[in-house]
Amino acid sequence: MAKKKTKEKDNDFRVFVKWFWLALFAVPVGITLVMLITWLGVFGPLPAISEIADPPTKLASEIVSFDGKVIGKYFSKNRTNVEFDNLSPHLVNALVSTEDERYYDHSGIDVRRLITAIAFMGSRGGASTITQQLAKNQFEHQAANIWERLGQKLQEWIIAAQLERQFTKDEIITLYYNQFDFLNLAVGIKSASKIYFDTTPDSLRIEQAAMLVGMCKNPAYFNPLRESKVERTRGRRNQVFIQMKRNNLLTQAEVDSLSQLPLGLDVSRAGHDRGMAQYYREYLRSYMKDWIKANPKPDGTNYNLYSDGLKIYVTLDSRMQEYAEEAMREHMSNLQSIFFEKEKGRKYAPFHFRAASGYSNQIPRILDQAKRRSERYKRMKANKASDEEIEKAFNTPVEMTVFSWKGDIDTVMTPMDSIRYYKHFYQVGMMSVEPQTGFIKAWVGGINYKYFKYDHVKQGKRQVGSTFKPFVYATAILEKGYSPCLELPNVKTCIEKGMFNLQKDWCPGNSDGKYGGMVTLKYGLANSMNTVTTYLMKQVGPGPVAELVRSMGVTSDIPNQPSIALGTLDLSVHDMVGTYTTFLNKGVYMEPISVLRIEDKNGVVLADFEPATKEVMSEEDAYVVVNLLKGVTEGGTGTRLRNGATNHYQGAVTGHPYQFKNEIIGKTGTTQMNSDGWFMGGVPNLVTGIWTGCEDRAAHFGSTFYGQGATTALPIWALYMKKCYANKDLNISQEDFEKPEGEISIQIDCTDKGQKNGSGGFEEETLDEF
Repeated sequence: MAKKKTKEKDNDFRVFVKWFWLALFAVPVGITLVMLITWLGVFGPLPAISEIADPPTKLASEIVSFDGKVIGKYFSKNRTNVEFDNLSPHLVNALVSTEDERYYDHSGIDVRRLITAIAFMGSRGGASTITQQLAKNQFEHQAANIWERLGQKLQEWIIAAQLERQFTKDEIITLYYNQFDFLNLAVGIKSASKIYFDTTPDSLRIEQAAMLVGMCKNPAYFNPLRESKVERTRGRRNQVFIQMKRNNLLTQAEVDSLSQLPLGLDVSRAGHDRGMAQYYREYLRSYMKDWIKANPKPDGTNYNLYSDGLKIYVTLDSRMQEYAEEAMREHMSNLQSIFFEKEKGRKYAPFHFRAASGYSNQIPRILDQAKRRSERYKRMKANKASDEEIEKAFNTPVEMTVFSWKGDIDTVMTPMDSIRYYKHFYQVGMMSVEPQTGFIKAWVGGINYKYFKYDHVKQGKRQVGSTFKPFVYATAILEKGYSPCLELPNVKTCIEKGMFNLQKDWCPGNSDGKYGGMVTLKYGLANSMNTVTTYLMKQVGPGPVAELVRSMGVTSDIPNQPSIALGTLDLSVHDMVGTYTTFLNKGVYMEPISVLRIEDKNGVVLADFEPATKEVMSEEDAYVVVNLLKGVTEGGTGTRLRNGATNHYQGAVTGHPYQFKNEIIGKTGTTQMNSDGWFMGGVPNLVTGIWTGCEDRAAHFGSTFYGQGATTALPIWALYMKKCYANKDLNISQEDFEKPEGEISIQIDCTDKGQKNGSGGFEEETLDEF
């Protein structure tokens, strides 16, 4: 019996020894086999080590301004590589201390950390080394499930081992920093240093380096540009200090001192929706897309705007663009504060309607249309959400960030409330052109591209109001030979039913309701008198006026109706500025252009561009129109450019000393119920057009005192020109307009014919309804 038990024990021992040796060999063999099939690509192809070290070159296309500045780029990733010697030592010390303390002691995989992570289920930190994190960054998408993640982890180990064999530790750190995405269009440490601190990687201070290293844990969670996450980011940065102390790189006193510092961001905006001339750059993107389709490479393939390194030389002047944007911000932020003050407490703000009955249907319709245009609505519709679910979502408060002139605001409101909030904002479209060349010098398509993508220079078209009146006067000069000194009675003029296919008599009046006396054409235009313009329209008819405007480059539909005399048609700022170049270029229309030439990455010129031109009127006729338009700023609705402007704030009126002394042409415009405010202004070598108004025509100031173009648009022109004149290198003219050689056959000196009992003044008109 004892022998039998001994034999059984011997058998059990032999079985144990057998399985022990099988396990001992099976585990490494199994691991080897798993790693082999991973290397063979069973879990997906492994990226080539050469591509990790030297990713395929993708050169951004650059937009180069007329004065030689790069004002924007088109790229897929905003990344520029640096060498290890260009990294601040703080970056290296902070990264190693925080992410991989034994970085210099392992060969890509830290076995001790791996065992600890498995034993404690990750509660004492993860096991990924810096090398593994670099390997992980090569995967373009996150794993969809645990099995895919397991496959990626195996791939990480293989890639990490290969990296450690082929590169030094310093080179791996450099690769890691060059490829890490710090968000906010900051890919790589060079872009991150520039965007967050406006500096270079080698100049980063220890607290700046610590913040960037802290972001490496989760850049979205520790995003310093989100107001709600600033303290979270600061706390993570301070944890990096603690890790550096743990590794004897800082003392406790240094940690305590550094932890008190603010983040100290010095954000340098970069990217497609930041920086200078955002609206123009988006227009140019569309322009280049069409050009690329029409102009393939010699091999038949298309250029890639985001990787082929094209250089696009444009006519915009970076200095003038900066001045235009500054002037817009200075005035529009003040104007907006007044609008909010005036609309505060109004039940239907920011909307105004003539009849109370309109409130019940127009406001819900406007808001519903805005809702349906929103990305939230489109996304929910794409996900098959029901109308009830969408309605609930749009009326449930959520966290959001909204625009304000004092900075972005993190708040909680319903999406519908945010739509109504944004309806309050006055928008702007502004463009400057050199009339002798057609070169566009500045382009401001709105108040903030991040929040308001719609371009009000080229894309938007709004009612032009009295800025259209000069074309009626110009037609009368061309067709009838009228002089600016021609006197007309200031009385209502009717265009009778049947004339120009009218269905009823049309008898527009002056905005102030005053009539009587005789006025010159010059006085009539200067004070934007509807009676004079209507008289001229009756003499020439809408057909010749429309033909003249079309000869000045306008391709939009122009109704064959006499009401166009008062600017009832919709045109873009781009079109309006283009037409005015004719008056300032001696009667020759100069098509506005913004692209001079396109080069490839090697500097080979792919295309040159020149503006189209057309002689529209004689030099003498153009000068006569200029003389008429000068009257607007000398004694009409634009005289605040001379005598000082009014800066209205919360009902107060204070003088603003623009005090321009040089010759200036101008024309204000204000449409029905102050929905649109315009100012067209020009000097001999620069013409600028500005439109202002809310997104919806029903949203506007309740009084012409605030809503007229002379108040909403003209001050931007004045501020902009002051800045341009202060920079003598721009050579913006302060000279008189050049007179044609010889005698002028049309009388333009009206000093002995001032108005007699004429209506007028400096308040802009609004259009009568028809």
